[in-house]
Amino acid sequence: MSRLRAAAARGLRRQRRGSGSAAPTGGGSRKGASLREGAPGRPHALHLFGDPVEIDALRGRLLTWYDKSRRDLPWRTLAAAEPDADRRAYAVWVSEIMLQQTQVATVIDYYNRWMQKWPTLQALAAASLEEVNELWAGLGYYSRGKRLQEAARKVVSELAGRMPRTAEDLQRLLPGVGRYTAGAIASISFGQATGVVDGNVIRVLCRLRCIGADTSSLAVIDCLWNMANTLVDKSRPGDFNQALMELGATVCTPKSPLCRECPVKEHCRAWRRVEKELASASQKLFGKTTLVPDVEDCGIGDCLLCLPAAELWDSSLGVTNFPRKAAKKQPRVERTATCVLERRGHLGVPEYLIVQRPSSGLLAGLWEFPSFPLAPGLQEEQQKEVLADHLQAWTRQPLQTQSLCFVGEVVHIFSHIHQTYVVYSLCLDGDLVLDTALFPSRWVTEEEFRASAVSTAMKKVLKARETQRGAQSGRAKGSKRKRESKLGAAGSTPTGIQLSLRAFLQAQTTP
Repeated sequence: MSRLRAAAARGLRRQRRGSGSAAPTGGGSRKGASLREGAPGRPHALHLFGDPVEIDALRGRLLTWYDKSRRDLPWRTLAAAEPDADRRAYAVWVSEIMLQQTQVATVIDYYNRWMQKWPTLQALAAASLEEVNELWAGLGYYSRGKRLQEAARKVVSELAGRMPRTAEDLQRLLPGVGRYTAGAIASISFGQATGVVDGNVIRVLCRLRCIGADTSSLAVIDCLWNMANTLVDKSRPGDFNQALMELGATVCTPKSPLCRECPVKEHCRAWRRVEKELASASQKLFGKTTLVPDVEDCGIGDCLLCLPAAELWDSSLGVTNFPRKAAKKQPRVERTATCVLERRGHLGVPEYLIVQRPSSGLLAGLWEFPSFPLAPGLQEEQQKEVLADHLQAWTRQPLQTQSLCFVGEVVHIFSHIHQTYVVYSLCLDGDLVLDTALFPSRWVTEEEFRASAVSTAMKKVLKARETQRGAQSGRAKGSKRKRESKLGAAGSTPTGIQLSLRAFLQAQTTP
């Protein structure tokens, strides 16, 4: 029996004696779940961490690597330097909300601006939602900022400005704080020995223990949470959790993992399997007979965590066999007619009309150009008719479809929507009077537009309109040059045309 299997067997015996994995600390766990070897639908011991010696070694190697290699990020600096526990928790909380579904490089500038403007919970609670949306604009998933402010107001008004101290209370008391965010705040800010499971942690754990089952499954996620709670270092829980996430973000990456640089590769069964296959292939190349590699599958049918029977190990993928995910649901396709209404403002500067979206739903509370949904299959003229009808009902002014100028189509992909904006422009000679009680609206310059709480999609729409205006201006200048060229050919010297010295003298001596 290999040393790995011997260690697993020892871990399994400890579990049977009641000294196995630590009990889960978060909700959603299957308390008392049996880990008996071969039990149908249960995780086999080879997929788990059952040897305390191995766990201690993994913790030590990971934390040593983290102390030397961690990235210098503003929220880490704040969390380490801030003595006030509530302000420390607030700083961590903001970063965790911003980092949901968003890359670190994108978040850093937003985070710095946010903390400069609202350095405390009290400052955020006193801000308006409009201010929050303006700062959040472009970061995506806009409901995150709204829920963050709602929760901050609750802490100030109902909890006397004191953040809950445990993951359980954070999740229970604060709107928008889920299991992961609660665990991150509690471990980093308050030193609670609780694990965290995010996308990076899922990938690392699945490779460490060859977990090939669908990670969107609640049962599999539950096992991963149990594993995270088993592994978390009791003396440095916040650093350990950040180290595990850092490893997934910088070394154990989705497509091109840096396995040779991994500080815990000795504990990674996916990497060990790759190494055994390479050794076997090398021996075959030199004509040596070799035993079949000791495959790191548990060998038990109906295992909760193994690769599906129809999707076995693919040697060409190496450690990226793990994790396996269910196919993503295709986003629904939507088309929207959008009109860039323009007028000449002060000193001839273009101004645009923007209106505010409803306070709930997609892009709640943000500002946009007047937009209306389109039924599928409409031709261009039908689209213009629909848009004209909506604008006419909205402004209570007659509008002809020929007044609408087609700009182009702008595509923007939301997490669950493939949105196409069919963009038109309309230049107005006078003002447009709207009922602001029914349709909150305002005229803005380009600079004011970009500073407003507008989505990235609307910024794309404005860019399309400006590109069209530039092209129209270029064509107009080209037509003027052609007219001037014709005048020059008729014997006149157009103003602004530079002549050579000989041509100039000839022009002066001509009778």
